[in-house]
Amino acid sequence: MHVVRLSLTDYRNYARAELELGPGTTVFVGRNGQGKTNLVEAIGYLATLGSHRVSSDQALIRAGAEAAIVRAMLAHAERELLLELQLNRKGANRAQVNRAPAKTRELPRYAHSVLFAPEDLAIVRGEPSVRRRLLDELLVQRTPRLAGVMADYDRVLRQRNTLLKSARARGLAADKLTTLDIWDERLVQFGSEIIDRRVGLIDELAGPLAAAYASIVDADHAPGLRAMLSIDGADPDAETGDPAGQPAVARELSASDAASDAASDAASDVGAQVAASGSATAQRFAEALRALRAKELERGVTLVGPHRDDVLLMLNGLPAKGYASHGESWSFALALRLASAELLRRDSATGDPVLVLDDVFAELDRARRERLAAAIGGYEQVLVTAAVLEDVPEHLVARVIRIDHGTIVSEAEAEAEAEAEAEAEAEAEAEAGSTAGGGATDA
Repeated sequence: MHVVRLSLTDYRNYARAELELGPGTTVFVGRNGQGKTNLVEAIGYLATLGSHRVSSDQALIRAGAEAAIVRAMLAHAERELLLELQLNRKGANRAQVNRAPAKTRELPRYAHSVLFAPEDLAIVRGEPSVRRRLLDELLVQRTPRLAGVMADYDRVLRQRNTLLKSARARGLAADKLTTLDIWDERLVQFGSEIIDRRVGLIDELAGPLAAAYASIVDADHAPGLRAMLSIDGADPDAETGDPAGQPAVARELSASDAASDAASDAASDVGAQVAASGSATAQRFAEALRALRAKELERGVTLVGPHRDDVLLMLNGLPAKGYASHGESWSFALALRLASAELLRRDSATGDPVLVLDDVFAELDRARRERLAAAIGGYEQVLVTAAVLEDVPEHLVARVIRIDHGTIVSEAEAEAEAEAEAEAEAEAEAEAGSTAGGGATDA
């Protein structure tokens, strides 16, 4: 798959932009702040329903405008497909596929993209939420229906947290919160699917990750992934853990027999309902909620679920976070992106995903630049942004588009401008030489 044409209206710093693209590598060059990243960000949004730079759609709409529009013509084999997305300041966003109305969450079914960015270092060194987002974006691209499941889970989680906070403020006991059982059931229903999907994805990434890491580093550092599930006692978001190394939530789960009888009785119905479903994950989730209900009422927040899970990244048997060097951390992050692209390529009916490298080469040493360039060379379309063209390996510079103050300048236009400037300078020098020569003769 590749993007044939991209059109933006009131998106970021573009009142209007029209861009023709094609297979192969295209490099967007311009000083920082000119709008290079805005172009590739728009393509990435169609595939992931989010920006890699901001969490709110409002920042994507140009100042003074009520909506931003992104249109992309995609091509695979002999078929073309037009995707349109309208981001609104007020009201829900709207989407169209070939001019027919569609749900926005359906767009990732057609647009596949993997984006590499300087922010990717946070995949290794940052908070658990960054790693959760990496998995969820890939899941949605592979199975767009999961966007709805994740939205439903977030909605139920907000409702449940509101109820817990209200109960804490009013001093209600667990046996007085019969409605909490309903939210527990829904939370387990949606959350268990998300957990299972993430765990399955982590298993699938193992092989491609090892291959991608070796291609970038040319060494075997045994990169690995391991799911850290809050329903099994892991608590990545906890501020402190047990002095003996056991997370706080794990202590609560292991001491579940000491929880209040009221909390246990209130949650027992949910556990029974889930057990009947036959899902091991759902049963563990329900048990964790039962064990922690008293603590959740005390804190006014949901303590277990996919919103508190993490992925442990390992190198040479040690956690990459805290032990990996800067170069190793970068290599791990890049390898995860390459592994994601490989999975999308493997099971997609629309061919390769579009690879977007947003100012990444400037962050890498020469050896990693060359190895990364070699690893992505076989993909149908690669879009690269760079402040300095020399940062991009020479064999990737097939087509260059220059960006200047939100204006797209093609390479042909840039060359014409450069030639005109050179001619003007030559004429000025000739005229200056002629004037100087005439003065000498008169003397």
